[in-house]
Amino acid sequence: QVQLVESGGGLVQPGGSLRLSCAASGFTFSSYVMSWYRQAPGERELVARITSAGGSTNYADSVKGRFTISRDNAKNTLYLQMNSLKPEDTAVYYCNAKYGPMNDYDYWGQGTQVTVSS
Repeated sequence: QVQLVESGGGLVQPGGSLRLSCAASGFTFSSYVMSWYRQAPGERELVARITSAGGSTNYADSVKGRFTISRDNAKNTLYLQMNSLKPEDTAVYYCNAKYGPMNDYDYWGQGTQVTVSS
């Protein structure tokens, strides 16, 4: 059974840092493109994406230079290091796994809340 379990969210002051983790199970993690999305009131948006072997990453313009996505295929875990957090980063953050030419396999975690506030 496929599971993506996010952790590491919480309340942080502006300028602070958080590290999100996503523990994956039930599928071949190392074969999947992994991403972090976030959703405030409104649409869900892509934050960062990393290829299956971790050789390529891309980021939303709003987080470039502040967030870093990484993965440990030996531990089946995805990470998002978030630095210099801003109030507008407040959202529920979701882990996503995709595989296949048409993203035939598309899995989501339950989300973790990140709140940036003084």
